[in-house]
Amino acid sequence: MKLLEYKSMELFYDYNIPSNKGVVIDSLADLDNTQQDDEPTRGSNVGAEIENYPVVVKAQVQTGGRGKAGGIKFADNAEEVKQISKDLLGSEIKGLEIKKLFVVDMIDVKKEWYLSITLDRKTKTPLLIFSTEGGVDIEETAHETPEKIAKIPINPMMGIKAYMLRYLINYFDVDPKYLKELTELVENLYKLFREYDCLLAEINPLVITENEELLALDGKIDIDDNSLFRHDDILKFRDELTEDAKVIEAREYDFLYIPIRDTGNIGVISNGSGMIMSSMDLISQRGMEVTCALDLGGGATAERVKEAIKIVLSNDDVEVLLINIFGGITRCDEIANGLKMAADAVGDKKVIIRVEGTNKEAGLDIIHGMKDTVVSADSILEGVEKLYEHFSG
Repeated sequence: MKLLEYKSMELFYDYNIPSNKGVVIDSLADLDNTQQDDEPTRGSNVGAEIENYPVVVKAQVQTGGRGKAGGIKFADNAEEVKQISKDLLGSEIKGLEIKKLFVVDMIDVKKEWYLSITLDRKTKTPLLIFSTEGGVDIEETAHETPEKIAKIPINPMMGIKAYMLRYLINYFDVDPKYLKELTELVENLYKLFREYDCLLAEINPLVITENEELLALDGKIDIDDNSLFRHDDILKFRDELTEDAKVIEAREYDFLYIPIRDTGNIGVISNGSGMIMSSMDLISQRGMEVTCALDLGGGATAERVKEAIKIVLSNDDVEVLLINIFGGITRCDEIANGLKMAADAVGDKKVIIRVEGTNKEAGLDIIHGMKDTVVSADSILEGVEKLYEHFSG
């Protein structure tokens, strides 16, 4: 579950990570209720009321590229904040409605760094990532100038150790006067990462201000959905999110729907995250793109399979559907019957289906009785080749 920026900044505040003050606005009426207090409040759960200008007004949506899409504006006074709020609230960025704005102080910056802790699937440990090239797309930096990024595996039994920060200071030739403050900040970020079961805790940029202070200007936090039962405060927040309607609908059936690429044209349904990832990797290796994927989970009935297919095919970008199933507690004949029940949703779209495991032969008998646009594959490799042939021919 990816948090909106203001919620990430609130957690930074709770974990003593120095972060930019701000106020959340979700209606124009909020602008008439701001107060000037000697002691800053946390406004709508975060930061302080608008006290100083100029400020930055940020649209709160779960997507990147807000600046290019007009979702980040600058204001010199209260009237400009009101006008920007009027223009942005209720509008959309990449199909997502803007329901909240985050107004923060404009900060004079000397340097911008990048800092994050994420999960490294290769080492199966948390990974500390740091760069003195902050405020930019870190993936682009990693691709073009990998030497500008340092990655340090974190032993979960030991946590953050002083030598890690000394290494970063030396590698990037950073002034040692920042060592103590940076160490405390990273320790607090790792504590947040652990206690909230994060997949990612990112500060970009982490800046050095004109006053020589470290400050988080923007943050991203992604929490493992499987851990949300432990975090009631985050579950309450979920209702405020502007999510893809298909993600919400899939969740009602205990499916996991994953939007992938707007430029893709293939939908993938499978039972298990590993199956989905391997299917997507094979598709990508052949130069094709997946637009969305759905994880059925285990033991799917025909009725649930039908609903899963309807959800994926409600994505207008899906031209071909690839279904890759390994039947254990999931029966292949149930998968096939679900596909048959979803005939109206499928229409004339191409469906390539591979089933293996429990009741495979019964499932194939059902599949072979369907129309010509539904074809079976003996393996996922053959299924991907049939995808390639479809788009090539």
